[in-house]
Amino acid sequence: MEEIDILREAVQVTHARRPFCIDAWVVLPDHLHAVWTLPLGDPNYSDRWGANKACFSKFVRLKCQSDVGRRPGFSPALTLPTELPVVSSGRYAGLKPGLRKDKGECAIWQRRFWEHHIRDEADYAAHLRYCWINPVKHGFVSRPADWPFSSIHRDIRLGKVDPEFVADVTDGQYGEIE
Repeated sequence: MEEIDILREAVQVTHARRPFCIDAWVVLPDHLHAVWTLPLGDPNYSDRWGANKACFSKFVRLKCQSDVGRRPGFSPALTLPTELPVVSSGRYAGLKPGLRKDKGECAIWQRRFWEHHIRDEADYAAHLRYCWINPVKHGFVSRPADWPFSSIHRDIRLGKVDPEFVADVTDGQYGEIE
């Protein structure tokens, strides 16, 4: 997945300008989840997400342009989506947002994101587990550790992951956060 390297680079650029700690992160084909700790006195989560999204979009556009310039007559390795999908759940379910082409918008990111302020240690642990288990929940793998685009690998190396998250998952084993 070529885009994962572009996402990593965008996050590094954002992190250098607006520091934050990545406690958990998982990237799936059509969405991602993250748990961050922000610096004390700097609760500006929205600026960081906005910067990540803008930087990633810019890098993808540049990649598309460089592919076309490098290979005349060929399609780029990455192509920008031309339509936003219909919203499948939540308050905006059933809506199909149009692109704001006058603002140069392309269909890479949804316009909104959802944030949640962690309430306590149990809530924090539940959200870390949610990131780890999400690829299993969506049917991509049978074990959280089998998904390559997850912070679970770092956390396994650091000894922060309970052994059951490396084994096969059974239905309902980890409960739900929604």
